[in-house]
Amino acid sequence: MRLAVLVALTAFSGLAWGANPPPPHAKAPHPPQKAIDLLFQQLRQAQTQEDAKPIEDQIDVFFMQSGSPSIDLLMTRGTAALVGGDKDSARKLFDSVTDIAPSFAEGWHSRAALQLAAKDNAGAMVSLQRTITLNPREFKAMSELADMLEDYGDKPGALKLYRRALALDPKLEGAEEHVKSLETDVEGQRI
Repeated sequence: MRLAVLVALTAFSGLAWGANPPPPHAKAPHPPQKAIDLLFQQLRQAQTQEDAKPIEDQIDVFFMQSGSPSIDLLMTRGTAALVGGDKDSARKLFDSVTDIAPSFAEGWHSRAALQLAAKDNAGAMVSLQRTITLNPREFKAMSELADMLEDYGDKPGALKLYRRALALDPKLEGAEEHVKSLETDVEGQRI
């Protein structure tokens, strides 16, 4: 508990120096459009998953940029807490991110990961949907939500999301196999 309070105080101490988070109703700024468009173009041209991985990582870096030093600090601390095994502190930090910057997609994506780990599937599905709504290029969130929909028996919904994810990242690990399997179940055998 003390750690969470200390982290929150440290994160919000930036407010005194003028590092204000965006108001809840403001949209978080998007990464430089030309740079991310170029990365997605390169991703579509990748020949293998190994070629795609470093491009996916660069896209993740752009997605993690909130435009607010305070939000970025909360995300960094939340990730560090998660890696350190302190899920309770990580949850509090990610919840703070979604409260302060509800338009920042990766706050919701991080929250979904914790909800999945806590077996809160309904909460994770809502958070993943919110991630995709806020960032329609978040192919990893699409794949994660598609996995869940497939597990719950919504095969048409899962197929649609996998296809959307593959349109963005044709080498997304495991997605092509899911599409092939679901096409047979949803659309039947082709003649």
